[in-house]
Amino acid sequence: MFSWLGTDDRRKKDPEVFQTVSDGLKKLYKTKLLPLEEHYKFHEFHSPALEDADFDNKPMVLLVGQYSTGKTSFIRYLLEQDFPGMRIGPEPTTDSFIAVMHGDVEGLIPGNALVVDPKKPFRKLNAFGNAFLNRFVCAQLPNPVLESISVIDTPGILSGEKQRISRGYDFAAVLEWFAERVDRIILLFDAHKLDISDEFSEVIKALKNHEDKIRVVLNKADQIETQQLMRVYGALMWSLGKIVNTPEVIRVYIGSFWSHPLLIPDNRKLFEAEEQDLFKDIQSLPRNAALRKLNDLIKRARLAKVHAYIISSLKKEMPSVFGKENKKKELINSLGEIYSRIEREHQISPGDFPNLKKMQEQLQAHDLNKFQPLKMKLLDAVDDMLAHDIAQLMVLVRQEETQRPNQVVKGGAFEGTMNGPFGHGYGEGAGEGIDEVEWVVARDKPMYDEIFYTLSPVNGKVTGANAKKEMVKSKLPNTVLGKIWKLSDIDKDGMLDDEEFALANHLIKVKLEGHELPSELPAHLVPPSKRKIPE
Repeated sequence: MFSWLGTDDRRKKDPEVFQTVSDGLKKLYKTKLLPLEEHYKFHEFHSPALEDADFDNKPMVLLVGQYSTGKTSFIRYLLEQDFPGMRIGPEPTTDSFIAVMHGDVEGLIPGNALVVDPKKPFRKLNAFGNAFLNRFVCAQLPNPVLESISVIDTPGILSGEKQRISRGYDFAAVLEWFAERVDRIILLFDAHKLDISDEFSEVIKALKNHEDKIRVVLNKADQIETQQLMRVYGALMWSLGKIVNTPEVIRVYIGSFWSHPLLIPDNRKLFEAEEQDLFKDIQSLPRNAALRKLNDLIKRARLAKVHAYIISSLKKEMPSVFGKENKKKELINSLGEIYSRIEREHQISPGDFPNLKKMQEQLQAHDLNKFQPLKMKLLDAVDDMLAHDIAQLMVLVRQEETQRPNQVVKGGAFEGTMNGPFGHGYGEGAGEGIDEVEWVVARDKPMYDEIFYTLSPVNGKVTGANAKKEMVKSKLPNTVLGKIWKLSDIDKDGMLDDEEFALANHLIKVKLEGHELPSELPAHLVPPSKRKIPE
């Protein structure tokens, strides 16, 4: 009689088996989450349905900023080549959304053709109408950087009310659509004009719930002196703090992202270190793409569940015959109380609820009587997906990462600093003297020898205990000194001769100057007399 209970239990104990993360996400979305979204009109309130291309596409980077902050120049800098449709200038030049993607032949695909291509993840942008599609193009070109990622260039955000209104489409809504689907959002600021216009403020607020994807670039920082740069950085953090409501500080990268000479080269080392950090962040995107898609699906599922509770609660309160309009107004006005009740009844976090004001505006255009009552079977399917299937996909994500460990962005600007003398930190710290014939430690060896002979060496070597007395004077932690000892004691006899002692002091100096210690001793630091000792 109750055989279906046993079947359901068995299904929950044995999650579905998937071959790849991408296939698993597609199947889970279509079979478990999409039915819930369709039943409660999720797509009319929040976000269009996902398609296969959304799960298969390469990681995307979205560039957002006011006009003339260097968005297009930033893409040109990464690719190290021009792309179709590119225009750079001090005035608002980029008036379109340009998806810069890989293609065998260089060319432009207009927006209307782009949204009917099932292989591209842009089909649902059709909903924003012709005013937007006429301002949307895809620039395709063969470039090694674009083999791993795609970049979305956006129109410069303007400060005037007239320009904002005359766009003809909802700019913030389009950016929100992209924000849901991209892997990284880079907000660019010009060091000369930090004012955040009303439209830019609106855009940043539209990116709420995607703070984990946001990185900030303070561009053109080579055009101001160090003292002013500090003030500009502080002002930027203060401005962002008022708009982005997160307890964490957003990561800001300072630099000059174009291929021209630095106007004020005082902060060159800072810019190099910041660029390296930003490049590492972008290069990691292909490796973390599956995890990002999984994370976004979980976020979407949580929102869809909350949406189902809201819609079914409104349906439950509506009268079947008389006073529908008055009741509708009353329910919309008391939506905040309905949120609180759902929060208590279903133990849902307040952060999972959609924006109250926006939801109230959207409900005005709907007939609440046509909403569906609560259907637990649909919600149970989503709960089952979150509790069981997602856990299995997490294991698959890790497996895919270990099978493809070298998934990084290559080519363009990413190649320029990887090898050779212009790599970050080349010839500094432990790398000092890498190209020299003479042993670099020999420069200061006479000074280290004086200390060595005060430590009572026996047979030309000092004991660990005696060496420790001198090394602790550096005030470095024991963990660091222990690493320096391991690197310096090349013959592993628990004692240091004069060359090994000089090397230990050289590594202490490297650390005290703020550089990192190498995990293994570089060949150029091995003392000349020890270079033939097999490891």
